[in-house]
Order: sequence, then C-alpha cells, then structure tokens
Amino acid sequence: MFAKILMMAAFFAVTIYIGFRTRKSAMDVDGFVLGGRRMGSWLSAFAYGTSYFSAVVFIGYAGQFGWKYGMAALWIGLGNAFVGSLLAWYVLGARTRAMTHHLQSQTMPEFFGARFSSPGLRIAAAVIIFIFLIPYTAGVYNGLSRLFDMAFGVPYEWCIIGMAALTCIYVVMGGYVATAVNDMVQGVIMLFGIVAIIVTVLSGYGGFTQAVVTLSQMPCDVPGMEGMQGAFTSIFGPDLFNLAGVFVLTSLGVWGMPQMVQKFYAIKSSDAIKRGAIISTVFALVVAGGSYFLGGFGRLAANQIAKTPTGTPVFDSVVPSMLASMPDLLIGLTVVLVLSASMSTLSSLVLTSSSTLTLDVLKGRFIKDLDAKSQLLAIRLLIVVFVVISTVIALIQYNSPIIFIAQLMAISWGVLAGAFLAPFLYGLYWERATTGSVWACFIFALVLICTNMLWGYIKSPINAGALTMLAGLVIVPLVSLFTPKPDAASIRTLFKESYRNLHDTKIDPD
Repeated sequence: MFAKILMMAAFFAVTIYIGFRTRKSAMDVDGFVLGGRRMGSWLSAFAYGTSYFSAVVFIGYAGQFGWKYGMAALWIGLGNAFVGSLLAWYVLGARTRAMTHHLQSQTMPEFFGARFSSPGLRIAAAVIIFIFLIPYTAGVYNGLSRLFDMAFGVPYEWCIIGMAALTCIYVVMGGYVATAVNDMVQGVIMLFGIVAIIVTVLSGYGGFTQAVVTLSQMPCDVPGMEGMQGAFTSIFGPDLFNLAGVFVLTSLGVWGMPQMVQKFYAIKSSDAIKRGAIISTVFALVVAGGSYFLGGFGRLAANQIAKTPTGTPVFDSVVPSMLASMPDLLIGLTVVLVLSASMSTLSSLVLTSSSTLTLDVLKGRFIKDLDAKSQLLAIRLLIVVFVVISTVIALIQYNSPIIFIAQLMAISWGVLAGAFLAPFLYGLYWERATTGSVWACFIFALVLICTNMLWGYIKSPINAGALTMLAGLVIVPLVSLFTPKPDAASIRTLFKESYRNLHDTKIDPD
C-alpha cells in the first residue's frame, strides 16, 4: 500500500509541477486555448492519443465489448488506430490547420460560424458541446473510480473529488500547454503500463496459448448461438453487426469530436502533422489495441466480476476483476496508467467546453465588451463549473443500475460526432456545402439520440450513434442540393487562400 500511495503522490506532484511551470504560456487567450498554435508533432500526437483513450476505453469499452465479442474486440482497437488516428490525421489534419488559421477560429463552433457565415450555427454548436461533453466526462470518472476502489478501497465520491480538483488546478494554471505536456508524460506511462499489464494478466491464466484455449471452450450465450464453443476466439466474434457499430462509433466518431479536432488547430506546421500521424497511430495500436486485446479475455474472470440483481454482468467491473490478482506494484502502475488516461481526457474535455462557451456564446453576445483578460477569467471559471456539473452527473449515474460507461460515451459521441462530423468534413473539402445542410445535421443528431434515450426504438445507443454519423454524410450533400448556395466568389476565395501553402512543409499556411 505504501508503494502504491508513493506512486500516486509522485504522479500528482509531477502533474501540478507541470501546470505551474507552463503557466506563462497561458497569459493570453490563444496561448491558453491553443498553446499559441506552436505545438510540435510529439506533443500533438500524444495529446491526441491520450485525449482519445481514457478509462472509458480501458475499463468501460474493453470490459464490455471484450465480454461480448471475445478476441474479435481487437478489431475495435485496430479501427481506432487506422481510422480514428492515421486516416483522421491525413484527411483532416493539414486542412483543418490551414482553414482555421485563415478564419482565425479557435474553436469548432467558431469554425462553423465563420465557414458558413452563420452566428446562429456558432451558438448552437457551442451549446451542444457544453451539454453533451458532460456525460462523456461522467463516464471517465466512473471508470477511474472502480479501479481506485479495487486498489485502495477508496469510496467513489472521494475519487471523483480528488480527480476533479487535480484537473482544475493544472488546467487553470497552464491551459493547453499544461495539458499537452502532461499528456506526453501520461502517454509514456500508458505505453509501458499496458504492455506490462497484458503480460502479467495472461501469465496468470497460463500464458497466451492456454488463455486462448480456455476462452475457446466457453459456451456462447448470444441469442441464436447458445452453447456454441469457439465463438469468442473466432475472427469476427459472435455478433458481427453490433461489433461493426462499435467500430464505427469509436473510430469514425473521433473525426467529429471537438476536443480531438482542436488538436489540429494547435499544431505548428504541415510537416509536424505528417510526423504526428505516425506517432499517433503507433500510440493507438499499443494503447487501444492492447486494451481491447486484454478485454477479449474478460470471460476468464467470470467468477470474480460483479453482477446486477437480475444476474447481468456489471461490464465496468470486468477489467478491474482481471487486474485484482496482480502484484501490488503492478496494481499501483495500473492505477497510475488509468489515472493518466483519464486525467488527459478530462483536461481536454473541460478546456474545450469552457473555451467554447466563453468565446462562442458569452463574448460579444451576452457580454458585449469582454476584453482578453476577462475572457481568460471566464474560461477558468467555466472550467470549474463544468467539472462540478459533470461530477454531480457522475455521482447520480454511479448509483443507477441502468447505464454503463459505454452507454454514457455513446450518448455523448452520438450527438457530438453525429452533429459535427459531416458538416466539418464537407466544410473542409466541398465548396457547395450550405448553412441549411449543417442545421439539418445538427437537428437530426439531436432528435435521433435524445428521442432514442426516451423510447429506445434503436436498442443499442452505440448503434444509434453510429447511424447518426453515417446518416450525416448523406444529409449534408443531399440538403445542400436543395438549399441556397453560398456566395460562389467568397467561398472560392476562402478555399484558395486557406489552402495556398497546404503542401508546403517548410512554410506555415498562416
């Protein structure tokens, strides 16, 4: 216990120290929100990867989908690496940086407002972000708390309060640069930790080969395949349709998440984007691939996991149950690993939400004369507000037997990526995309996900989220054909000026 506490104390000390040392980089709004748009490839890639993967993935998703799909869950990790990381960087990275520089936009709502000449879109996007990042944040808290309870026996409430307070301190002090540097440190911990955990856990089940043999002998409980052996070691698992839904939500959805896309705003050059794409992909292969690979063996811990009163497995307890028999030092490392993943994601979420609400809603609308100093103060205050609200939601959710971590993320990503992915992608590549098509995409995502929460006509909220994203890719071009065209001359000038130096690796587009 002393060693575990010492590791946690060292982690907290380093985190606070980084926040203190980077405070000078957060003296103006651009520095606080985007690090002055001068972030290198390594910092940007680790910031992207650690914001992508948190306790939601390691505890919630790896546990639930490893249990449901067995070793086939590894496909989700591969999708996160090659679609959610590599392809996202190559398709979105350079164009996002170039156009946001030209439009001088610091947030995703600001991009929508400037690109589509619509202040209304900017406000609507900001409100959606602030509201629907909250359930995602609650899921991050939940995953971490279960691991703390297993390792230290610390009550859930104290886990949340400690994590929230630590995040507030270093983000408020150092802004984007503090989060990026901490992400680098936390990312290194995640890389080494996940490898050590996989080796140790599988050794406890007799090694990789024996673990696969044992898993292959477990009878399937998926409707229509009851009793079948080998389903959990097959290449596509026992439920390919729902596996595909998770693949789409977690891999393609990241293209529309504001806290992820904003990493491309801050990177310093197109050359750094090319290097960052490779670094980010390798990171995702190890962390996401390793998490889902480990979760795929979750049924080997079937006798240890918690159950609901109806006998249903508590999926969020699968991975903690697998880790419970590890040596104390490795449990301490695991706690630091998940804490690292969760802190990096949480810091990105609170910074994105607070800066969006300040710059896109309060500034110039509710508060006409909001100078730079007041903007910084407002962002810092809203960071605290956002953390408090998400903490309350997390406490309520934890005491509810209905929603697991994966479902919280599905609601958040379903609305955000469903509303933003297609408009953002077409906004970067297609001059003909219209303001009306973006409104249509926003409304469709909100209506589908919110009504599905109430009536559940799509049984899986994950499939509902995936459907929303894919539908947006059709809605935007279709509605654009029947709504007023943007001014041809101004939009052509925007694209020409934005992408003038797009492929020049030595000269920044700005």
